[in-house]
Amino acid sequence: MIVSASERERRAWLAAVVVTVLATLIRLLFAARLPLFPDETYYWEWSRRLAGGYFDHPPMIAMLIRAGTAFGEPTPLGVRFFPVIAGGITGLATSAIAWRLAGGMASVRAAVLFALMPLAATGLVLATPDSPLLATSAVGLYCVVRALQSTVRSRSSLRWWSAAGVALGLAFTSKYTAILLPVTIAIAVLARPSLRARLREPGPYVACLLATLLFLPVLQWNAAHDWISFRFQIQHGLGAANGSALKRELDLVGGQLGLVSPIIFALMAHAAWRTLRRPLDDARFALAVVAVGSWVFFAYSATRRRGEPNWPAPSYIPGVVLLAALASTAGHARWLRRGVALALVLVIVLYVHAIVPLLPLPARRDPLARNAGWSGVAARVDSTQRLLVAPSTWVGADRYQDASELAYHLPGHPVVMCTCLRGRRNQYELWTSFADTARVGDALVLLLDEREGVHETSAALAPYFSNVTRGELAPLLRGVDTVSVRRIWVLENYRGGWPARDAP
Repeated sequence: MIVSASERERRAWLAAVVVTVLATLIRLLFAARLPLFPDETYYWEWSRRLAGGYFDHPPMIAMLIRAGTAFGEPTPLGVRFFPVIAGGITGLATSAIAWRLAGGMASVRAAVLFALMPLAATGLVLATPDSPLLATSAVGLYCVVRALQSTVRSRSSLRWWSAAGVALGLAFTSKYTAILLPVTIAIAVLARPSLRARLREPGPYVACLLATLLFLPVLQWNAAHDWISFRFQIQHGLGAANGSALKRELDLVGGQLGLVSPIIFALMAHAAWRTLRRPLDDARFALAVVAVGSWVFFAYSATRRRGEPNWPAPSYIPGVVLLAALASTAGHARWLRRGVALALVLVIVLYVHAIVPLLPLPARRDPLARNAGWSGVAARVDSTQRLLVAPSTWVGADRYQDASELAYHLPGHPVVMCTCLRGRRNQYELWTSFADTARVGDALVLLLDEREGVHETSAALAPYFSNVTRGELAPLLRGVDTVSVRRIWVLENYRGGWPARDAP
């Protein structure tokens, strides 16, 4: 039976959809099994206080978590449900771009590559701002590609530019690094003569206007809070240089090899560079500029500040597309299969290790153990709180991560205070503090890192309470292995007042 070309394309696209749906279902199952990490409970705390912005990021992740937890007790699956669905949207949009550029088999390759990259297979299980950022960026790039494939000044072009503007505005409300998407597209338009004709049509300007309108609530929130979120992120990524620039660059590259897998990373870099030098069309050139330009920015950022491995993640959407769409030789296809196989092995190992520790890593040094033991610690804190006699008894911690984990795991999910006297600035400082809420005579059960002798935070708070007692140890355990150790301190009979925060 002879199958027509259109039928082959339809079947290939269906295969890409099936791969993406299956990958999303696996992430959902894993998301339900895995306890929440401290950053996730921090964003869950945001979702209980919806606002136009937060100290660290725009509000999209809080809105997604709120949608998943609005109708019952918060669970790991509820917190992560819509972020995981956003990851599925990213995979579909990435495959759709590849299909537009090079047909059905390219869409299948893109679906498989994206599904098996550790960045997506594990990172998009978690409720972090990267999930909505990647989804909106991928949809935005698809719309840009459709606009560039449309005739200049046509109705189709205007529609797709408008859709790109909406996606870009939603990307801005997900994470501030979304600004790299319009910046790199603008660079591509200015750098290529055939693309400069786009500056004579209304579409790009309509896209910018729509994106700004959607971003306006975040701008208003920042204006009302002295632009605190913008100032923090600029300092966080481009602040004064510290430490070894070479070490930071090596850490950045090493992080990418782990998140993407070494072979796929090298193949994507080759595909992006090859496309940049000899683009077959405007859309491919724009995607190559987005991929390379975004990555170059974070490489520059690493010369000044230590970055997180996930920061360049949006650059891998066009990277996957260009790799999937690249006309391959037999040798190239062989290396692509090896890259997929290696990525699959890495993902399986990470999945198994997250549930049943497999790798020979001490719990104290294993980043996948940071979510372990919090229910036990919360139970100890709750028992201590129930024994106290006071007008009101409050619970607190000196780190925002610890405060949010306690709020999630304590019965009834109470308000937990963050003393935040030292360490990184955070959203808790913008919410009502203990000194603003508590009354004279109240008690505070405080979770602190274990120290020899008196903890500096308990010493700083001692003048504001009549009695400060060193309570029991509260170790964070993964099975029988200790991840880290906290101690419960009991501060009774609040006198009023509060110490000043140390400089960050």
